[in-house]
Amino acid sequence: MAESIKDKISIVGMGCTKFGENWEWSVEDMVVEAVYEAYEDAGMGPENIEAAWVGTAFSGSGGSILSDILKLHDIPITRVENFCATGMEAFRNACFAVAAGVYDTVLAVGVEKLKDSGLQGLPESMARPVFGVGRTAPGSFALIGSRYFDRYGIGKETLAKIAVKNHKNGALNPKAHFQREITVEQVMKAPIIAWPLGLFDCCPTTDGAAAAIITRKDLSKKIRPDYIPVKALALSVSSLWPQFRPGFDYLGFSANVSAAQNAYQQAGIKDPLKELDVAEVHDCFTITELIIYEDLGFCPRGEAKKFIDDGVFELNGELAVNADGGLKSFGHPIGASGLRMIYEVYKQLQGKAGKRQIKNAKLGLAHNLGGTPQVSCITILGLP
Repeated sequence: MAESIKDKISIVGMGCTKFGENWEWSVEDMVVEAVYEAYEDAGMGPENIEAAWVGTAFSGSGGSILSDILKLHDIPITRVENFCATGMEAFRNACFAVAAGVYDTVLAVGVEKLKDSGLQGLPESMARPVFGVGRTAPGSFALIGSRYFDRYGIGKETLAKIAVKNHKNGALNPKAHFQREITVEQVMKAPIIAWPLGLFDCCPTTDGAAAAIITRKDLSKKIRPDYIPVKALALSVSSLWPQFRPGFDYLGFSANVSAAQNAYQQAGIKDPLKELDVAEVHDCFTITELIIYEDLGFCPRGEAKKFIDDGVFELNGELAVNADGGLKSFGHPIGASGLRMIYEVYKQLQGKAGKRQIKNAKLGLAHNLGGTPQVSCITILGLP
């Protein structure tokens, strides 16, 4: 690693819509809602934005998705797409532009409107149609679940506890799609989607948007006292089809491991479990969250069950994971999820997370896993 981005740039404003079945909102409505919350949060307006990045997979094309909606005319606007890491990729690219000294203040936006598609899940986007025949996201991650069950001898109860935790956190969040608690019994009795994953093991199809305003650290102090510096940005992309790679064991993803190692090196983190206070991870399915615990070094391989049973990742545990309810409660509008995760970490570090506030939060991580899956993106934020 040639140079770290640590403490060179900061977030000075963020916004996030309510996620859900936003039938009454268009893509444009959600973008305006998120961006103008960010403007108000930062105490600035569109005249301060020198460039913008927008992340969306299915809800628009080109930079005009922002220029027309927000009247950001005659400035550079770039559309970004990178599977489920799309929103965080928009943020990452915006951060690097400021760190490079090209701009002082920029905007990153993530948006997706999936409910109007009429589909039960995501539109078809497989690069190789023969390999993709019959493939679904629940089916793919179910393979991970059944392999992990066989190797380490756990059962559905362990996954159910993850779902219960995230729904409990989501019930405290007025912006979540689902805002009610569930029980282990409900998870266990729910209809099976793809064994061992049932209805409550899978995140919903959702609409939403989120936005961030990023500037140089030296300017941040003049904008607000509680600015939040970026400590690390990491992206890792492995082969398109890890399942067909020799030696793939269905027990973890190399992209997660390499992205985490890179991010920890940038931020100077030696022990993520002890040093991080909050982590937003990509729980598209409960088994995914469990695998991420181990890939990101929150616990040793094969020991996630013990940590879950001990409440380590609960809101009041040693490391609160998905304090806002995660994808399980928010759903996964592809372009918006990464920035929504960053929004939660940002609010936690400012001490503005309301009923779900983690005491003395100083360092937080946001993580996306996407593709087949082979893309992992990590952002680490911390106090000055």
